[in-house]
Amino acid sequence: MTTKKRFIAALEGRIPDRLPVTSHHIMPYFLDTYMNGQSNDEFFETFGLDSIVWTVPHRPAESADEYPDPNQGDIGFLESRRVSTDNWWVSFEEIPGQEYKTVRYSFNTPKGSLSMVLQSNAQTAWVSEYLIKKKSDLDLIAEFVTAPKCDVQSVNATADIYGDKALIRGHICCFDVFGQPGCWQDACCLVGTERMIMETFDDPTWVHEFLTVLQKRKLDFVRSLKGAKYDVLELGGGDASTTVISPQIFNDFVAPYDSVVIQTAHEAGQRIAYHTCGGMMPILEDIAAMKPDAMETFTPPAMGGDVDLAEAKLRIGDRVCMIGGFDQFHYFKGCSPEQTRAAVRSCFEQAGAKGGYILAASDHFFDAELDLIKAYGDEARRCRY
Repeated sequence: MTTKKRFIAALEGRIPDRLPVTSHHIMPYFLDTYMNGQSNDEFFETFGLDSIVWTVPHRPAESADEYPDPNQGDIGFLESRRVSTDNWWVSFEEIPGQEYKTVRYSFNTPKGSLSMVLQSNAQTAWVSEYLIKKKSDLDLIAEFVTAPKCDVQSVNATADIYGDKALIRGHICCFDVFGQPGCWQDACCLVGTERMIMETFDDPTWVHEFLTVLQKRKLDFVRSLKGAKYDVLELGGGDASTTVISPQIFNDFVAPYDSVVIQTAHEAGQRIAYHTCGGMMPILEDIAAMKPDAMETFTPPAMGGDVDLAEAKLRIGDRVCMIGGFDQFHYFKGCSPEQTRAAVRSCFEQAGAKGGYILAASDHFFDAELDLIKAYGDEARRCRY
């Protein structure tokens, strides 16, 4: 099989020629530090992995008073081109004298501005001041925020370039500057996870209002996906894992919103992979009930998750494709190639039966030993049906 056909077979719950083997986002830090700045394509070729190409081109609405943000600069991780109007635009300034690079972003509207502060290092970025400080700040977002549309022509141009050589993957749009694909997860990026959890008890009406505003923006984007040659798009994020929230919060505040996004994506002809990096076992069936095409990351206990791959396969493996399950913290560093191979074989034996499984590192990695990645890819290619 070609790489794409191998991936699609797994995503559709069929049996491919061999175990598909890949990774999630390949972090620029890893490529610069360990691979002399090689590209994502070169990474996959070097280690014999099945290639994934991420592309998330946005465009403004054709009939609205919208335009691409002329001041965005470089497009950052998990972000595409922002969409501005005369009523919603982002400005920013770097704050000097900080331990880490620190940037204040202002979201400007005719009725006032909101601001958030991001900090970053070579590996990642994080929020040090949240955008929504008082509940009425949501009113500005509800009235003025723009909703990007998918640039279908650009997605299809990328898909045509790669043909059957790679899986074309994207994600549901995140909030401007910093966010996550899922509705709940996006909200956590804007107010903070702890506050979101507390508000589900203190003011659930406001939480539902907040999630509805974010969901509307995502649905506008999802409806524009019709005709885009994506193979799968990511929804979700770690803030909905059961190492963060309870199953009750998931079912009351996550599933009702993201399930609609999934249904709408299917109506647009797209597949969805639901991403939950962290605990999953108490909500396996709840995630599957939202009817995504795939679930990830199946993080093992040794990495802070809770997943028993064999049990997960028994419980939901006939309903969705499973992606992930590999412990990159312990088997991409500090072990022998034989131990890495054994970890690969264990994943295949637990989750590979009857297909519907893609071996992948459980989310990102920043540091790794190259001979162990080679062992990972080589052993996976030996896992045949």
